[in-house]
Amino acid sequence: MAHQKTIRCAIALSVSLLLAGCFGGGRPGQPTASGNGTVYQDASCQWSPGSCIYKGSYEPGERAYAEDEARRLNQAQLIRLRRSGG
Repeated sequence: MAHQKTIRCAIALSVSLLLAGCFGGGRPGQPTASGNGTVYQDASCQWSPGSCIYKGSYEPGERAYAEDEARRLNQAQLIRLRRSGG
């Protein structure tokens, strides 16, 4: 009898942890700290990343900045991967 109660409690705890992991982690649109700066969490972006891509026109100089920043971040990630042996 006590064994069944322990199993039920373990299952309930597992389910609650699973749900907390799926739905937790910040409110949509709230910034969270990351190694490379600020990352905005949005549930709609997690399920459909394409819906979060801006498709409008760039402001003057914005495209060049974005490309330079992407290049810099890619280079930093490549260095990290090489250091870790990956």
